[in-house]
Amino acid sequence: MAIAQQWVGTATRPLGVRPRQQTTEPVFYVGAGTCGLAAGAERVLSVLEEELASRHVPAVVKRVGCIGMCKWEVMVDIWLPNRPRLSFGPVDDKSVKRLLHEYIDNGVVPGDLLLGVALGHEQPSEDIQATVSPQEWLMAPVQPGPDEPAARQRLPLLREHPMMRKQLRIVLQNCGLIDPESLDEYIEAGGYQALQQALSDMTPEKVIEEVSLSGLRGRGGAGFPTGKKWQLARQASGSPKYMICNADEGDPGAFMDRSVLEGDPFRVLEGMTIGAYAVGASQGFVYVRAEYPLAVTRLRQAIEAARREGYLGEHILGTDFSFDIDLKIGAGAFVCGEETALIASVEGRRGMPRPRPPYPAQRGVFGCPTNINNVETYANVPDIVLRGGRWFASIGTEKSKGTKVFALSGKVKWSGLIEVPMGIPVREIIYDIGGGIVGDKKFKAVQMGGPSGGCLPEEKLDTPVDYDSLVQAGVIMGSGGMVVMDESNCMVDVARFFLNFCKDESCGQCTPCREGITRLYGMLEKMVHRPEPNDDSAPEERRQQLAQVERLARAIRDTSLCGLGQTAPNPVLSTLRYFGDEYVAHVVEHRCPAGVCSDLLVYSIDAGLCTGCGLCARNCPSGAIGGEKGQPYHINPDICQRCVLCLRICNFGAVKAA
Repeated sequence: MAIAQQWVGTATRPLGVRPRQQTTEPVFYVGAGTCGLAAGAERVLSVLEEELASRHVPAVVKRVGCIGMCKWEVMVDIWLPNRPRLSFGPVDDKSVKRLLHEYIDNGVVPGDLLLGVALGHEQPSEDIQATVSPQEWLMAPVQPGPDEPAARQRLPLLREHPMMRKQLRIVLQNCGLIDPESLDEYIEAGGYQALQQALSDMTPEKVIEEVSLSGLRGRGGAGFPTGKKWQLARQASGSPKYMICNADEGDPGAFMDRSVLEGDPFRVLEGMTIGAYAVGASQGFVYVRAEYPLAVTRLRQAIEAARREGYLGEHILGTDFSFDIDLKIGAGAFVCGEETALIASVEGRRGMPRPRPPYPAQRGVFGCPTNINNVETYANVPDIVLRGGRWFASIGTEKSKGTKVFALSGKVKWSGLIEVPMGIPVREIIYDIGGGIVGDKKFKAVQMGGPSGGCLPEEKLDTPVDYDSLVQAGVIMGSGGMVVMDESNCMVDVARFFLNFCKDESCGQCTPCREGITRLYGMLEKMVHRPEPNDDSAPEERRQQLAQVERLARAIRDTSLCGLGQTAPNPVLSTLRYFGDEYVAHVVEHRCPAGVCSDLLVYSIDAGLCTGCGLCARNCPSGAIGGEKGQPYHINPDICQRCVLCLRICNFGAVKAA
């Protein structure tokens, strides 16, 4: 960790993006990944092009992927000749007009929209350095704010933004900065140098040696050493050999692979091609879910461009090595994240796991040796080949090398896509990079690893983010989902939600998963509802339900066939471990401390706040609300069905639930 931080601090520029030549015409980069499009990027693009046309500005407008700062989408970068490339956001159809008027027409930077000098553009190009100093380069007229008496000041750098300051971007180094549909821009940013170096200067064994030396472990969840996996595939007998990229990202709250494929697809293709050279594969597949239409479109365009320019296909770069890639579109089955189920789907069969061994390296697609890694794993490979395995191994911790991409979401102020060195504490991710909890509420837990992961409580916030430390804390890193929860979340309800997801996504092949998860879900479902009127069980008897839940969860974990069933109980086990008091409150006391499980709440009306409008009484389906118009109303708890309707429609906050 110390090495990684030192690396960040001493770097003259953010890792990855190479300094570009100065532009000769105005260039506008609009964040048009899925998050940008959802925030209104199409409208911004339309207005931007109209305004530029009306001004007769000979500018170029480009679409880029997500840089990760989703809170500030739509982000727009403007790069003018002899000026730094500046990042602005959030920009909408109205503020883009103002941006053009102030910056393009009058040369004044609107300070309230400015995020900073774009990543990789902190220093001027060599031709500009000959005539202007870096200090002068970063001086610009900035629109003064209430605390800015001077109208001319140093422009901030985007890497100094709190959300960016502690990040170290390897996989994400091009995302949001280059046109993902332009092979020329990828090459200008250093793309395909690693493939050329591997094919011209390295044997397949040397490539595997560097990947092994790097300590890169699979970023899809299991964390298996990538170099060892490649070595097994290379040593396997049989041909042809296949290379598969698992882009079947199905975790709730996860969008890492999607963003990389939308923002930098050529990097993934280059990593796959280097891997194919190392293991001796001649054909590759990117297995991507149909729910990612933008990623599919940009991947398809990237594959066609790479073929056209000789980076895929026969005799790549004039060598004897041939390799091609096709897309396989999945239907969105979560179980296909398990590699043998994914293989079955690639072959055109129903996606169902099979027992191992044999492992895919020995018998994979169509019975041939196959290597499978996920999007993020392949995206690390080009820099490992270019910079060397020792460089990558110098980042992170002893057993978890490099960086990890996370999708940060939930009750956090700055949600988005981040990339951090392995070993960074969870607390720094949530409070320093994520900005803390929305509304400054009390932090309660963070769900890591998706439905297969677990929940970390506040006392575990200083846990380092690495494979081993997280497992010891009772969770897994998974593919990189990180959902933050506050005091208003009920942990029994959270466990029930993820368990329901796994129940629906089970392929139904093995009994522990098919029957066990359904039974376990039913036990949690019972906890969030009031007991039957004739239930007169004693408190100690009700406590035994928790022991039964834990025993069943461990049985499912230990006896299921594949990773889905083996990890599905993790949310239950981790919440039982850290939030057992909430389970006791639900099972023994029949109440929900967080006030989420409506059937366990008692509803009442605060007479001091009730105006006597009668809206709640007129809409109560059970007739449980009584009173006279103009006077405070009251709720009969014996009749109340706890439908929550009164709580939702009261305009004065008079209805209470506890």
